[in-house]
Amino acid sequence: MSRKVVLFIAESLDGYIATKEDDLEWLINTEGEGDNGYSEFYDTIDTIIMGRRTYDWIVSHEGDNFPYEGKQCYVLSGSKQGKDKNVEYVNGDITEFMQKLKQEEGKDIWIVGGGSMLHEFIEKRLVDEWIITVTPTILGDGIPLFKRHGFETRLRLKGARTFNQFTELHYETVH
Repeated sequence: MSRKVVLFIAESLDGYIATKEDDLEWLINTEGEGDNGYSEFYDTIDTIIMGRRTYDWIVSHEGDNFPYEGKQCYVLSGSKQGKDKNVEYVNGDITEFMQKLKQEEGKDIWIVGGGSMLHEFIEKRLVDEWIITVTPTILGDGIPLFKRHGFETRLRLKGARTFNQFTELHYETVH
């Protein structure tokens, strides 16, 4: 059985993952319960994929406290290559790379973000499971979770649960 590629992300009720300024204060200010299922999910993965903009944001906000220490982390980048102390940079065909990763031994693979990279994963049908946590906030504008595209993706609901003001929806892709 191959590993699954899982999107685990929070969004506003109107579908944004951050403001245009990359602000997440609206998310932090939502009253949750414990860590809203994060630790439980985090134990199911050992590999993380993120876009360059997301990685740069993490480094600028977290400094030396990289939040994914001990996990294999890849950053998709059109220009940067090699490794740094936290991640390995990946260029080239994302479909080939993901197929190779899924065949390796290990736990599931987490797509952390962001919006542009996620769109490519959706377009190439690389997401196996979707865990989307919705907050009761309407931002009105920002970075959308889903960009417009010309195809349909069918999902099947695996479960739903709440963490105080957060609602987690868990889907799997119907192939």
